[in-house]
Amino acid sequence: MYKGYLSLVLHTHLPFVRHPEEDYFLEENWLYEAITETYIPLINVFEHLVADGVDFRITMSLTPPLVSMLRDPFLQNRYIRHIDRLIDLARKEMDRTGYDARYHGLALMYHRKFLEARETFVDRYKKDLVKAFKKFQDLGFVEIIGSCATHGFLPILGVNEKAARAQINLGVDHYKKTFGRTPKGFWLPECGYYPGVDKILKEAGVRYFFVDSHGIMNADPAPKFGVYAPIYCPSGVAAFGRDWESSKQVWSSKEGYPGDVDYREYYKDIGFELDHEYIKPYIHPNGLRINTGMKYWRITGKTEHKEPYVPDWAREKAAMHAGNFMFNREKQIEHLSHHMDRKPIIIAPYDAELFGHWWFEGPMWIDFLARKIAYDQKTVKLTTPGEYLEEYPVNQVAVPSGSSWGYKGYSEQWLSGGTDWIYKHLHEAEERMGELAKKFAANINKPALNKLRSRALDQAVRELVLAESSDWAFIIKTGTMVPYANKRTCLHINRFTKLYEDLLNNSIEEEWLKEVESRDNIFRGMNCASYYLPEVSYAGR
Repeated sequence: MYKGYLSLVLHTHLPFVRHPEEDYFLEENWLYEAITETYIPLINVFEHLVADGVDFRITMSLTPPLVSMLRDPFLQNRYIRHIDRLIDLARKEMDRTGYDARYHGLALMYHRKFLEARETFVDRYKKDLVKAFKKFQDLGFVEIIGSCATHGFLPILGVNEKAARAQINLGVDHYKKTFGRTPKGFWLPECGYYPGVDKILKEAGVRYFFVDSHGIMNADPAPKFGVYAPIYCPSGVAAFGRDWESSKQVWSSKEGYPGDVDYREYYKDIGFELDHEYIKPYIHPNGLRINTGMKYWRITGKTEHKEPYVPDWAREKAAMHAGNFMFNREKQIEHLSHHMDRKPIIIAPYDAELFGHWWFEGPMWIDFLARKIAYDQKTVKLTTPGEYLEEYPVNQVAVPSGSSWGYKGYSEQWLSGGTDWIYKHLHEAEERMGELAKKFAANINKPALNKLRSRALDQAVRELVLAESSDWAFIIKTGTMVPYANKRTCLHINRFTKLYEDLLNNSIEEEWLKEVESRDNIFRGMNCASYYLPEVSYAGR
């Protein structure tokens, strides 16, 4: 008889990056790399588990920006171009390494991996990976949860409740349009919670969300079972808290599994190591060296010299670490079960891109873990938060504390000296969007509203929510690709401002609007402006 549960939660998100105006755009590689190294490997793991009759559960968020990009024909075709280039590079590497036993097998491995990625993407799922994840949800093995429209950081956006409400409701409706049901759960971007946001989730039909561990531990009143059982907010929406111990064991590159000496080294790629003329066709067209995904070395240790990667050694470590993780969860649950009147649940959330992209062996580790939990013990069982609430519908009522995950656990990662300038522009734009909705509210859902004006209103919301994405502030804070993040923030604010002024002056430039619609085409077919209607809650929509 199982004594408790483990819930693996994979937050699957990328910022909306789509640039048809250029033939090659560097930041689009974020999507292509994630498809090859994370999403397709996870799909393959799920397929193998289902085929082998393994009873497993995984909870995943799929955010609207990511879903939109995965289903965009333009980006789908660019991904095929990307993977075809990698297949060609791998063939070239098979020839180059033919007489070098240290690397030839790795070149063969990558060639096979890239061919399998193409076959999965093009032949099995007809370029629609969202359909693949939906299939596993429909089979009952995966619980896909919703998220905000563009990953807006709600503790700051919540200064204007209309902005938080629009982010949540637009995200929920996009989920319904994609998966044909209301999401049971919701990923608050960056786990950013503030008291009261749960009321908006309740109106949208959401049953639960996640916070970092201190969001639960500092709840009022104090939670009887810590993070090992959910609490109900006064609204009736459940909050689940992250278990710090299980999370750290996986994501920490220093103390966790990914830092093992036998795992593949992420920071050494042939795109930076090989002769420039040789690698030139496979890097940035202007000659900028970039990651190709072909990495021949293992972590080795704290040294500049890296030894060749040995897949068999890495596979053995992944199996061992899966067993160790399971053992630690068994001991946790055995201890907790003596102090609780219900089975404890351990919530272990991670960014999905950790598995495969950053930690090459991560999907393999998930595969081993699911099988070991299913067959090697009887203490812990994989579940989803939705299933847990069905088993334990009665829980303590408390108010989580305002919190986030990330640096220092509150808002500093997204609100600091380098990013504070963003929010005065966002708040002003949010007020202006409310002004537009109020001005045109009487006809916003009626044919009487000029079609061009209606398009401009919808695009104004798209530009606003794209500017609100937490990704831009995060990138600025971490110091990576800062010019791009600054540019995207300013670009969307400027486009919104032009739309605002053109709407008020009745001077909309249709050709310019058409161009902007073609570039920032998220939430196509949705009445975006209606999410800013004044004095209308989600329940009243």
